[in-house]
Parts: sequence; structure tokens; C-alpha cells
Amino acid sequence: MAKAREIEDNNGFEMGKPYYCKECKRNHTKGKIYKEHLNFALFENNDEDEIKDKSSELNNDDYDDEAELIEIFNEINNEENNVEVENQLEPDIKLDSEDILDNSDSKEACINAVKKLPGVGEATLNKLIKAGFSSLESIAFTPPSIIQEESGLGDKTTAKLIKASMEKLNIGFKSAEDVWEHRKNIARVTTGSQELDDLLGGGVETGSVIEFFGEFRTGKTQIMHQLCVNVQMPEEKGGLEGRALYIDTEGTFRPERIIQMSEGLDLDHKKVLKNIIFGRAYNSDHQILLIKEAANLIKEKNIKLIVVDSLIGHFRSEYIGRGTLASRQQTINSHLHDLLRLCDIYADLAIVVTNQVQAKPDVFYGNPLQAAGGNVVAHGSTIRIYLRKGKGEQRIAKMVDAPHLPEGEAIFSITENGICD
Repeated sequence: MAKAREIEDNNGFEMGKPYYCKECKRNHTKGKIYKEHLNFALFENNDEDEIKDKSSELNNDDYDDEAELIEIFNEINNEENNVEVENQLEPDIKLDSEDILDNSDSKEACINAVKKLPGVGEATLNKLIKAGFSSLESIAFTPPSIIQEESGLGDKTTAKLIKASMEKLNIGFKSAEDVWEHRKNIARVTTGSQELDDLLGGGVETGSVIEFFGEFRTGKTQIMHQLCVNVQMPEEKGGLEGRALYIDTEGTFRPERIIQMSEGLDLDHKKVLKNIIFGRAYNSDHQILLIKEAANLIKEKNIKLIVVDSLIGHFRSEYIGRGTLASRQQTINSHLHDLLRLCDIYADLAIVVTNQVQAKPDVFYGNPLQAAGGNVVAHGSTIRIYLRKGKGEQRIAKMVDAPHLPEGEAIFSITENGICD
């Protein structure tokens, strides 16, 4: 493969001045890369698909970042880089042979759709996939600044990709009747309690972020465990026939509890445990990173439920004092919008989070407890449920906020076999 020979300064050639390249028989200026030389290198390479792909990237006027051109040139002249590109197209988490069969076709279809966008070659595709933008929906619904920051693409490139993705998805205005037709087909996951399901309008619905908040020992984590089991059941039994992704920030996830709940439903606990993907978040940054990485697993692993238990624990411990309040709230706001964006991208995905409470010292009458996180968390959650203790095993759930459900209460119990009426 042709390559411009590097000339040292002590040979009489100065930076910025032309010299003759014997390999491609052309004049070059040290320190610069020319399209003519890149095309010559492509001509020397016999891979026609690569020639077509790289040339389409280079000839597009909207892809004019010098850094991107240099990277493309280096990919062509370095065989090791080509191997890295192939490896990076594979998921970061190695899967079992059975897992790979689950949704590989669906994920491959999404990647092929992104690859067909105008101007997307191997270099750009590699950056998008590595950053978690492996579908048209993920590109269309994500702000340009986030795509640029996480993928390293230029602003013109990003704007072109977003516009093309929106056109292919036909994103725009629609009638309320169309929205109603979509709402009628929304799937729901049962909580195990009929009363609690009725309070939620039939169960935990997909396409929403549902928040359960309350004091300790009110059943928040128990409900999260139960949902991870129930989501794997068939649709006729209140499940979604999918897997669960559990992000634990407080160290309260217990496989023993999953086994008890599985046996209570006559399910094979080994299969149930295998279908729950667990991630332990050790700080707030790690928690945010796990959600971003989850985008690469949803299609591939057939994930239908994401659990964050709890949402705000790390933020309360790391952002201390009034001086950090604004920064904390903005970070939580961005984190919540990452979750909401996943709901927009994957319409059959349900996201459930737990939240802590805090006491208001100026309340002398009534309940002094309120959900932590303030208005940012309140506005970011689609549905909010307040949990409190009852007699013995009984717990009381109160509907605090929902765009389509009335206020009400439901009584449920926490037993050895899980959540029930």
C-alpha cells in the first residue's frame, strides 16, 4: 500500500514546503494530507468495497474535519487498525452462545439501517456504535451536543446524520388519534398485586419512567425484585417475555430473594437468575455510565425492564452542601433524561426507579416526608408512587402523580413468595 514517506527535518526538508514522494510519484507538503494522495492509496488497495466506502466519506463536503480525514487515512495505511474496527463493532460484554441468538437479527438490522445513512462509512459507523448510537432512533432522539461529545464526530456530520435519521423514521406531527392507537397497544408488567396493578392502570407500563419512593422498609426494593421476575413471564400472565437490567446503587440486590419469588410462581430460578443482568454502581459517575452502556444491550439481550435502585443515593452522598446543589440537580436532570430517552427509543421498554425521602423540618402538622431530588426528579418521572408502612406485612401505595391516572391508594402485602394482595 502506498504511503507518503516521512522526511526528517535534518534531510533538508522544512515543514510546510513541498517535497517529492518517490512512492506515489507526487509532490507533497510535509505536515499535510492531500485527497489526491489518499485516493492514490485507495487505488493501490484492491478492496473495492473499502475504496467505495472511504471515497464516499472523503468526497462529502459536510465531512470536513481534518482529524476525521487523518483517522481515515491512518485506517487505510494500517492493517492493525482495520482489525480494531472489526473488534469494536462487537459488544463490550462477551455473551454466552445462547444469548447471542436472542436478538442478533434485530440489532444487525438496526446497524445496517444506520450504515445506509448518507455519508456513513466504516469510520463513522464505528464511532457511532462505540458511543451507543446503533439505531436510527438513538440518533434521531439524542441532542446533537451529546452525539458530538460521546462519538467525536463534527457538528456538520452530526447534523446531517440526525436530519437523515428523522426523515427515515418520518418523525413529525401526528394526530391525537394516532397517539391513542399507540397508547391502546402499550404493554404492562404485573406487580403481583391486583390492587397495585389497578392503581397503575393495569401494571407497570412500557415507555415510561415510574418512580417508587418512601421510607426504608416500605417495599421499594421488594417490588423491584418482583418486577425482574414477572417481566420474564408470558404476556398472558402479565409479563413481557423479556429480560431485566438491574442497576444497584445501595448494595441491596439479593439473588436469594429472586429464587424465593421464582419458586412462588413455579418458575425455574436458574433461568430467571440468568435473565437478570446485574450492574453494581459504585458512585454517581459509574451509575450514569451504566445507563449509557445499557443502550448497547437492550436490543441484543432483549431487555424489557430497567431498574435503578436507588436513583439518588450516590448523588446525596457525593454532592454535599448548598454550594453543590445546582450542580447536583443538573447532573440528576441529565441522568433522568438519559432514562427518558431510552423510553423514546425503545417503545417496549419499561423503566422503574426507586427514590429516597427527606424530612421537612418546618412541617409541624401532616406528613413531613417528601421525595428527595426536588422538582427535577418530580418533573422527570412519568408516574410517581408513594409507599408507606401498614400493619404487619401490609404496605400502602399512593398515586402521587400521573398524566392519565387519578389519585388513589392500594394495599398490598410482602410475603416470602413475593408481592401479593
